[in-house]
Amino acid sequence: MFTKEECEMLNNRLKGTMCGALGIKFLPSDDDVALAEMPICEATCQYFGILHGGASLALAETVAGAGSLHLIDYDETKRVCGTQVSGNHIAMSNTTGKVYGKGTILHCGRSSHIWNIDIVGEDGTLISTERVENRILG
Repeated sequence: MFTKEECEMLNNRLKGTMCGALGIKFLPSDDDVALAEMPICEATCQYFGILHGGASLALAETVAGAGSLHLIDYDETKRVCGTQVSGNHIAMSNTTGKVYGKGTILHCGRSSHIWNIDIVGEDGTLISTERVENRILG
């Protein structure tokens, strides 16, 4: 979904934001998946070293938001706003490495987008799955 150039632009937008502080980075993808990575580190973990559920939700909403921006061709007259996020945490993460948010669009309307985001570990283990609804304003 994202080209290398789109990833550079999106990653620059994350600087100085919560997403930047969490180390989220968008990755190019040749298919219809919106893709980003996030480190498993002190900033993203619970006190006992595994990925914090809130960090997973932040990654999911970030991936879905960027995916929606892509789908509206980065139209600067419109705004993408997350209106609902829910998640199911399925497995514990490793205590080091990265996780990946893989977003698939389920509904692409004029004023709303619904995404499914799977958070997977480096070994492909499904850690959590999230549903994100975005409103397209403007």
